[in-house]
Amino acid sequence: MEDWIEPDEVPRRIVAYGYAFEHLDKIDLEFHSHVKSQIIMVQSGALSCEMEGGLWIVPPHSAIWIPGGARHTIYASGALKGYSAFIDPDAGPASLHACRAIAITPLLRELLKRAAALPLFYETTDTIIRMQDVLLDELAAATVENLHLPMPRDRRLRKIADRMIEVPAEQLTMNVWASQVELSTRTLSRLILKETGMSFNRWRQQLCVMLAVKWLAAGTTTQQVAGDLGYESVPSFVTMFRNVLGAPPGRYMAERYSRTGLVEK
Repeated sequence: MEDWIEPDEVPRRIVAYGYAFEHLDKIDLEFHSHVKSQIIMVQSGALSCEMEGGLWIVPPHSAIWIPGGARHTIYASGALKGYSAFIDPDAGPASLHACRAIAITPLLRELLKRAAALPLFYETTDTIIRMQDVLLDELAAATVENLHLPMPRDRRLRKIADRMIEVPAEQLTMNVWASQVELSTRTLSRLILKETGMSFNRWRQQLCVMLAVKWLAAGTTTQQVAGDLGYESVPSFVTMFRNVLGAPPGRYMAERYSRTGLVEK
């Protein structure tokens, strides 16, 4: 954006923006960092954020918290709307010391909206300070969501992970993957557990759930998502989704749009 000013250069403890894109061909930022911590809230659409060791999906009415100094990259495409705020690291909640996907409450959504409506170099009045204090309290109390995929650092595992993300319908067995990276099945199993804290099947399941949430947020049907993930039947996909996130896909997405009590415009 031509009028973009680097938030780290703005001497305010919170610098917030609203963003709205009717159609993005693609956002694929290079790895970068900010001095200030960042919260990116998605109102509609979805984005993903990758940091060393992890990938996060951010669907509607969720946000990604990125601590100051953390190198990260953002991926997004299609329609996208929401708010982003940069927060002085000394002011950020102590509980948010690492990257997190968090749920957005109606109050937090309105506070971000209010912060984004301020002039860039706003006057720091008592009213604004009180509003920002409440915003920071809401961030500290936010619920962490299970939308994180641990990413391996080992180059052989990363090769497998990148291929599974690129072609998730390719449901190869662990024996086949082990052969492709010239490891024994037992060694691959141990290495995945060591680097991600998950078994191979659990890691793949979490990947499928995160891709499903991203695609559902873009308007893809449950049937299409199930097929694109390589499931032979929709019920088996729905069961897996419910086991991980606690609700079937349709209800999960409906609750995301209804829990704020606000109608999207």
